[in-house]
Amino acid sequence: MKTIGIIPARFQSIRFPGKPLALLLDKPMIQWVYEGVQQSQLFDTVLIATDHEEIANTARSFGAEVVMTSSEHPSGTDRIREALEIYEAQTGQEWDLVVNIQGDEPLIEKEQLAPLIQLFQQNPAAQIGTLCTPIHDLRELESPNVVKVVTGQEGQGLYFSRSPIPFFRDRAGLPEALAAGLYQKHIGLYAFRPAILKQTAHLAISSLERAESLEQLRWLQSGMRIFVAQTDHTTIGVDTPEDLDRATQLIKEKRS
Repeated sequence: MKTIGIIPARFQSIRFPGKPLALLLDKPMIQWVYEGVQQSQLFDTVLIATDHEEIANTARSFGAEVVMTSSEHPSGTDRIREALEIYEAQTGQEWDLVVNIQGDEPLIEKEQLAPLIQLFQQNPAAQIGTLCTPIHDLRELESPNVVKVVTGQEGQGLYFSRSPIPFFRDRAGLPEALAAGLYQKHIGLYAFRPAILKQTAHLAISSLERAESLEQLRWLQSGMRIFVAQTDHTTIGVDTPEDLDRATQLIKEKRS
């Protein structure tokens, strides 16, 4: 299965402007992401998609292929879709699978990426794939910043929410439910069949997406099927300078 990984990287960020270029120990964060993806050896091609010249020049300096995209994209999905179309036009190549790798997860490793790709190898019906991991902490469960997902017997995503789902009526039994792995945290890595990725361009913002501010609900509400693979390896997203400090500490601990 021919697979391309695309890392969207934008300079503007409300909470952390210039985030992809922020230094994490000895190199910019976008380089950590790119090298982690390359070292997984799971991809035929890895691209960085950006609208910012400084990010592009930095990426080229450490050997990455770069596709320049519009600055008007509201989401990373829109950016990787344009990058795919540009790269296909430039090279004439086609792909079986496109993986959207967040540019703010510097600790990305093969253990997070492999289950996502295997999902498509094992399930020809999969249109969109993503990951989840068990929630065992009540604070995570109740945090609106942690997206939860419930799945069906075949692994298909039934719903994603910032609220705790499913609602546990007997709150006294909630600790036991957490320990048993009833609750799943969504990890925002996505993979798409190329034709499905291109179809997302024609979908209007849906009522559920507007309510929860979750793009994947637009896809679900339109009838697209999202399959969810489970992993015990979570990624570390960097949304603020404080998150960068946390990632720095984790890297130091791994090196020691």
